[in-house]
Amino acid sequence: MTSSQLATPRIPGAARREGRPGVALTVIAACQLMVVLDATIVNIALPHIQTALAFSTTDLSWVLSAYTLTFGGLLLLGGRAGDILGRRRVFMAGILVFTLASLLGGFAQEPWQLLAARALQGVGGAIASPTSLALITTTFAEGPERNRAFGVFAAVSAGGGAIGLLAGGMLTEWLDWRWVFFVNLPIGVLIAVLAPLYISESERHPGRFDVAGALTSTGGMASLVYGFIRASEDGWRDSLTLGSFFAAVALLTLFVAIESKAREPIIPLRMFADRNRAGTYVIMLSLAAAMFGMFFFIVQFVQNVLGFSPIQSGLGFLPVTAAIITAAGLSQRFLPRLGPKPFMVTGTALVGTGLAWLTFLRTDSSYVSGVLGPMLLFGFGMGLNFVTLTLTAVSGVAPREAGAASGLLNASQQVGGSLGLSILVTVFGTATRGEAEKQTRDFIAQADPGQLAAAKESGRLPDPWGDLVLAHGISTAFLAAVAMAGLALATALLVIRVRKSDLDALNGAAAKAGPAA
Repeated sequence: MTSSQLATPRIPGAARREGRPGVALTVIAACQLMVVLDATIVNIALPHIQTALAFSTTDLSWVLSAYTLTFGGLLLLGGRAGDILGRRRVFMAGILVFTLASLLGGFAQEPWQLLAARALQGVGGAIASPTSLALITTTFAEGPERNRAFGVFAAVSAGGGAIGLLAGGMLTEWLDWRWVFFVNLPIGVLIAVLAPLYISESERHPGRFDVAGALTSTGGMASLVYGFIRASEDGWRDSLTLGSFFAAVALLTLFVAIESKAREPIIPLRMFADRNRAGTYVIMLSLAAAMFGMFFFIVQFVQNVLGFSPIQSGLGFLPVTAAIITAAGLSQRFLPRLGPKPFMVTGTALVGTGLAWLTFLRTDSSYVSGVLGPMLLFGFGMGLNFVTLTLTAVSGVAPREAGAASGLLNASQQVGGSLGLSILVTVFGTATRGEAEKQTRDFIAQADPGQLAAAKESGRLPDPWGDLVLAHGISTAFLAAVAMAGLALATALLVIRVRKSDLDALNGAAAKAGPAA
């Protein structure tokens, strides 16, 4: 028996089907692509959805929020379900729920029908996504084999967002907005057919669901996400905003108390005793917060200020995908030699630099001078981090807790993205209100009666005044994103440590001794 097998025991029921590891990895990566892609593919279709289903501007934000709330809130439960019920079984259940919800969303005729479908998509994604990551840890041996698998998984996770923007543009412009949902059907069906053929079932670990922990964690995270989203729409003094934050603090505090006493907690708190793993979760949350905001605001800028079509704006994100994939490949190759810290520090510094560059966006900025350079820095920095964070989060975790560990990593990404976007939207709203007052005065002083009448009817400032307001709000919002990247960089510098045991594990030669100090 090799040392890598001693470090990560091969579970008989979870071993990969010999001779077909590539197919198994393709199935797992396809699931992750479908889930990650859905987080952005809908963005470009939002104006068309608003017109077709008569959403108000405020209610339209819930097309995104309904998905992220249920996704981020239920990820921990999804990871635990795979540990107890069997990961392939739970993986397939999540895929089927997600596929059914996509079908319902495509056929929605009323706003509430689409929002219900989006929430159900989030449930399916929360079940399938953490289980897919855990399947890698129990399907591929620790060391180079698993590193390669994580490299593919991380590249799909990182690039899926940009791919979704491109696909959303093409489907919306060439077909119809409903196809951003229908596109999931053939992928989901194919995964459901291939999964039982090429992915072996993992060993089921006897136990009970931590119902109290699941309810308090889900409710607490959902309340926290809702509080920030509500604040972006109705302000920080709104009674529901304050009530949501109070409920979040109460529920999450209760969750920690429950988990510290539970015999079979949904998230074993001992996982946070490893400083590298705890730091990984903080870095992922912070970077995801900045990433979601970057995609959201750059789409608004290139379409509304630069005048890009949906397809053009999607194509504009392809360099980001290339940068992410390139950097992910480099980190996968050199991570066993250098350890996680150099990649985390360098990656977060590049992300922060790219975001700082975006604070200089103006109405006279071009795509090449104002957008492309920052996005390349951002993408390369994120690529360096995705593989590194993924491997560090699950390194040294017992097989029966792999689902919980991966679920927490995914929850950090989704909740971080949801919270971060809401914070940035709030900053954006505050900045645009002041700028809008200034530009409105200038518009009234310069406009002719026809322009005044048109603006009164539409309720919007025409160009170039409207573009000035939008550009000012976006550049200001990126200041908050820089602060989020700064938190990630500080964590990488001060918390993450390079240990010989980590390097041994990454090389597939973990020591036989106990866990790392």
